[in-house]
Amino acid sequence: MSKEKKSRFSNDIQIKNRKASYEFEFVEKVEAGIMLLGTEIKSLREGKASIQEAYCYFKKGELFIKSMTISPYTQASFESHEMTRDRKLLLKKRELEKFKSKMEEKGLTIVPLRIYINKRGLAKLEIALAKGKKIYDKRDSIKKKDQKRELDRMKI
Repeated sequence: MSKEKKSRFSNDIQIKNRKASYEFEFVEKVEAGIMLLGTEIKSLREGKASIQEAYCYFKKGELFIKSMTISPYTQASFESHEMTRDRKLLLKKRELEKFKSKMEEKGLTIVPLRIYINKRGLAKLEIALAKGKKIYDKRDSIKKKDQKRELDRMKI
């Protein structure tokens, strides 16, 4: 009878960008890998990351995420990672070309939605090709959210 050791690392991390659904209308969603350093993945598994201000951009045919904040790992030695460095996203070449062409054609942008650890223990970032909402669209989404909340209250 062995007792399970409670670890500070978790594989059920879900760090979300809640502001994205309010600001943007999503056209297409894709899962991308992230190139991380050793201390970054450890800090991410502790849940110490934020993608609220993050955005994606193309540089020399590769996709990068900028302004994603991963706090320094507390148990690391003196040589830790930068909090907001640019990180490369890993996608297939066809997906990259498709996203780049759609961005140039229609004026769309790529927005990070959530970070999670998959079943194999790899950090993944869900990104979406998105179109910015107008003010009246934002009001409409707030109204729908309020109506849904009222319906849920009535059911209880």
